Amino acid sequence: MYIEQGYKGDIGIWKYFIIPSCFIGFMALNYIATINSPINVEDAMQQMIDQLGSNIVLIILLAPLAVGLFIVLGWTYIVHRQSITSLTTSRKKIDWKRIFFAFGLWGGVTILLTLIDVYFSPEDYVFNFNMSKFIPLAIIAILLIPMQTSFEEYLFRGHMMQGLGILAKNRWVPLVVTSVLFGLMHIANPEVEKLGYGIMIYYIGTGFFLGILTLMDEGLELALGFHAANNLITALLVTADWTAFQTDSIYRDISEPILGWDVLIPVFVVFPILLFFFSKKYGWKNWNEKLFGKVLSKDEFVALSANESDLA
Repeated sequence: MYIEQGYKGDIGIWKYFIIPSCFIGFMALNYIATINSPINVEDAMQQMIDQLGSNIVLIILLAPLAVGLFIVLGWTYIVHRQSITSLTTSRKKIDWKRIFFAFGLWGGVTILLTLIDVYFSPEDYVFNFNMSKFIPLAIIAILLIPMQTSFEEYLFRGHMMQGLGILAKNRWVPLVVTSVLFGLMHIANPEVEKLGYGIMIYYIGTGFFLGILTLMDEGLELALGFHAANNLITALLVTADWTAFQTDSIYRDISEPILGWDVLIPVFVVFPILLFFFSKKYGWKNWNEKLFGKVLSKDEFVALSANESDLA
């Protein structure tokens, strides 16, 4: 009953629209500015890196989203009067083991797949490791990237999913809306300009994967760990001149990017395999109910919680 955790706060549907509306408005303005700019995103990024250095640019990109994390958590705690635990999970306390397991699993898979690709396609990569540049990058990335990814999870899969679920009284509406909006958030990324709008299949598909993780596991923990690993390992291990993160990573991808099966495979092969694996590990059942079923009313939730307390 993750969505119903929103009832534990000072409920008021209007409170769920303020932060998402501001963020979506900001992203829309950013997209309009991007498509109307005489300089393409890749060239603009390169100019910033040439002037400021890649680490400073990374901080500029991540810092607003890191601040956004504190805004979402502060709004939840102060305005909603809801605990951070109930925004995070339906469990009595946040399950850190789940976070670290998902982080370790996806981090390990990402490293393995990348190294396999480097081995079989060495012409596509340049070994870029420089200790003096990598250490500052690692410090910045380890501090800020988990905050950036946590902001996105708490905003979309936490704040918005609970609010939309309570408003719609079902689970599929928040799943669809938050997944699509999560994908559209990336529409101004340089990858979209380079590869075309087909890459949005990956971004929206990732949104659905993370949303399903959250609803089936009744909490954000797995999504928090997966998302942090995905962005952090990417920033440290391999980047390219046409990606959102352009860092002094260990490898640099110098291949000419094309929109191909590598966009579809994660969404239609890798993510379903991961969902199957997590379902076996954590004993997920009632998929139809958890993904498409109704959301309890506040009275029903309170009564059910009282019964569970009596049984305990």
